Amino acid sequence: MAGDRIFNFSAGPCTLPLEVLEEAQREFVEYHDAGMSLIEMSHRSPEYEAVHSEAMALAKEVAGAPEGFEVLFVQGGATLQFAMVPLNLLAEGDHGAYVDTGVWAGRAIEDAVHHGSTYTAWSGADDGYRRAPDASEIELRPRTRYLHITANETIGGVRYADWPDVDVPLVGDVSSEYMSRPLPWDRFDVVYGGVQKNLAPAGMAVVFVRRSAMEHTNRDLASYLRYDVHGASESMFNTPPVFAIWIMGKVLRWIESRGGLGAVEAASVAKAAVVYTAIDESDGFYRCPVDRASRSLMNIVFRLPTEELEAAFLDEVDKAGMSGLKGHRSVGGLRASVYTAMPMEGVERLAELMHAFAAAHA
Repeated sequence: MAGDRIFNFSAGPCTLPLEVLEEAQREFVEYHDAGMSLIEMSHRSPEYEAVHSEAMALAKEVAGAPEGFEVLFVQGGATLQFAMVPLNLLAEGDHGAYVDTGVWAGRAIEDAVHHGSTYTAWSGADDGYRRAPDASEIELRPRTRYLHITANETIGGVRYADWPDVDVPLVGDVSSEYMSRPLPWDRFDVVYGGVQKNLAPAGMAVVFVRRSAMEHTNRDLASYLRYDVHGASESMFNTPPVFAIWIMGKVLRWIESRGGLGAVEAASVAKAAVVYTAIDESDGFYRCPVDRASRSLMNIVFRLPTEELEAAFLDEVDKAGMSGLKGHRSVGGLRASVYTAMPMEGVERLAELMHAFAAAHA
């Protein structure tokens, strides 16, 4: 740690690379001898246009998005995309299929029903949202335009280890594992996610849209809700979220410097393994409710034998210079969010405390 910085295991906003924060700190008050900060400048200034263009190019490059996709920077986070997806993609007679893997998939389903014909093609509700489905379990109807999946459930700690291979295009909410592993782009028409989980401060979603899909989006919408409007204006239809885009560009350069998505994925697997090993080797003192094959690499959820012990554990991690480990208020328990910028030292420190706490209280 540098100075008084702690290890931030919060589910979002995310921990960011210290190098990025320090670089932004140096540039913040006066950006490149311009006499003002970047966030005070016109978004039409040459300085900001350079930042914007580089961030768009880096997003495509780091994600590995092929030539047939446009990248859009849209305010409103992933939540606005719950509406924009059906609004843009569903024509008369089309249906949107959704996989219900937990809270965030459920919210996408709840919003989508207001904007087109949608249905649930698989639900994990009866099983307590313990896993993601196999492709063979997903039941698609005729004239299904897309299958919407939530790649990683931030609250429930469930992820797709393998991407569904089905007969319709995928739409993916990848918010809490954005830019943490490669995507099979040939299966997707839309990939979106809020940046505050892995890439930048809160304030926008990064949306990749296949150009051929964008050519047929619904035009009978308010301008800001149209993918084609954002694409035609290169995400400058209105004043963009300058701060989030500026920081995200720096984070994307940092990811490149560390070897890109392949290296990030390998590091994520290694970091998650440290925490899951502490859970699995505790003789039941710690319990993860998620099936092993569907365990998230980003959001590791677990319980202790009693809520009193969970409260005591949170006191200990706070004293040890760690934060953000309390589970979501809707489910309780503990949650360690191990995003890309979390160093291995952080998860090792957490695992050491878990071992010591279990030994003292088992």
